[in-house]
Amino acid sequence: MAISVVMPRLSDTMEEGKILRWLKKEGDRVEGGEIIAEIQTDKADIEMEAFGSGILRKILVGAGQSAPVGHLIGMIAEEDEDISTLLAPVAGIAGQAAKPAGAAAPVPVLPPVLQAVATGRVKASPLAKRLAQAQGIDLSLVKGSGPGGRVIRRDVDAMTPSAAAAGQRAPSISPPLIAERAGAIAPATPSLGFEDRELSPMRRAIAKRVAQSMATVPHFYLTVEAAMDKATELREAMQVQTPDLKVTFTDIIIKAVVIALGRHPTMNVSFTGERIRVYSQINLGIAVALDDGLINPVLRDCGGKSLAQIARETKSVAERAKARKLKPEEYTGATFTVSNLGMYEIEEFTAIINPPEAAILAIGRILSKPVVVNGAVQIGQRMRMTLSCDHRAVDGVTGATFLQEVKWLLEHPFHLVL
Repeated sequence: MAISVVMPRLSDTMEEGKILRWLKKEGDRVEGGEIIAEIQTDKADIEMEAFGSGILRKILVGAGQSAPVGHLIGMIAEEDEDISTLLAPVAGIAGQAAKPAGAAAPVPVLPPVLQAVATGRVKASPLAKRLAQAQGIDLSLVKGSGPGGRVIRRDVDAMTPSAAAAGQRAPSISPPLIAERAGAIAPATPSLGFEDRELSPMRRAIAKRVAQSMATVPHFYLTVEAAMDKATELREAMQVQTPDLKVTFTDIIIKAVVIALGRHPTMNVSFTGERIRVYSQINLGIAVALDDGLINPVLRDCGGKSLAQIARETKSVAERAKARKLKPEEYTGATFTVSNLGMYEIEEFTAIINPPEAAILAIGRILSKPVVVNGAVQIGQRMRMTLSCDHRAVDGVTGATFLQEVKWLLEHPFHLVL
C-alpha cells in the first residue's frame, strides 16, 4: 500500500518546515521507523521517520526547499505499485500554467495597482489621502498594505518622489508603457548595496508570534533593582564546594523565580479567552539565543528541584538547543519564561510575552555602583529586572508582589539552597 510522506507538524507553532537533507534517494528501500530525512522547523532540526516500508518512489520537495505542514513531500510504495493517481493533484498544481488545447483563454488579471487605476476607485485612509495630496502623489498608483488592500500612511511614505512623478505621468494602465515612462523620467540613483536573505523557519515563526503578541496581548511592565552581593557570594561558595558543577547567575535567578511562582501561583497562569488557567506544575522556559533566532527550552516540573539540579538541566537543554537537537517536549509547554541578556552587557530591557504564557522576566547585567546602605555610601552589586505581564490575566499588584518575592530571595539566597 502506498504511503504519502507529508511535512509533519513537529511543534505547536510550526507552519512549515525546510528539508535539510534526504537520507534516502529515489529508488532506495525504506523500512518502517527508519530515518529518511532531516527537517528544520522553527524550533529545532528534527529527524523524520518513515511510517511504513517500501521503495522511496518519489521525492517532491528537495533538500533546501520548504513546504507547509501537511504538504506532500514524498511517496513510498512498492516497485510495481501505481502511484500516478496519488501524484495527480501535485502534478495538477504544477501544470496549471499550461493551457490545455481548445481551452478558453483565461481572463487577464491586472496587478493590484493597475486594478485600482482601471476601476477608478482607491481605498485609502484619510491620513494617506492628505499626505498623498500634499506630496502630489497619485494614490491610484500606490499599492495598499492595509486591510483589503487599503492604502495607509506607510504606503504613501514609501513612495519616492521619482516614483510618484513617474506615476503621475503614466497615461494608461499598460504595464510596459508605465515601465517605459518610469525609466525615462526617474533620475538615476546610486545603488545602496544590499542582500535579501531568506527567512529561516525559526525567524519566520518568531516574526509572526511577536507581532501577534504585541498586537493582541496588553503588556504592562514592572522594574525593580535587586542587591546581588549575597547571591555573588553564594555562587563563589558553590564554585569552591562543587567545582565540577558550574552554577551561573541565571541558575540562581531561575531557582528564585521557581520558588516565587510556588508562593504566588496567580503568576503561573495563562489567559484562555473565557477563563484564567492556573497551572499546578511549574514549567520554566529559558530564552536561548541561536544564530538565526531564539528558542525557549523548558525545565519541566521544576518546582521541587534543587539549585544543583536546575544548574545541570539548564546547561544540558541550552547545549542541545544550540545544537538544534531538542525534542518537541523540551521546547513546548512553558508556563513562565526568564530571558537574561546580562552577559551581553545589557543593563535593562523589556521582553515580549510568549503566549499563552502570561509573563516573562527580563534580566539585566550585574553592575558595581555606589549605593546607600544604613546611611552610608558604599559599592554594591545591583541588577535590574523587568517583568512583562499580560494585563488580561495579571494585575499590577499581583506582578509587583511576585517581583518583590524574587528580589527578596535573591537578596537572601540561603533560602535557595535549603
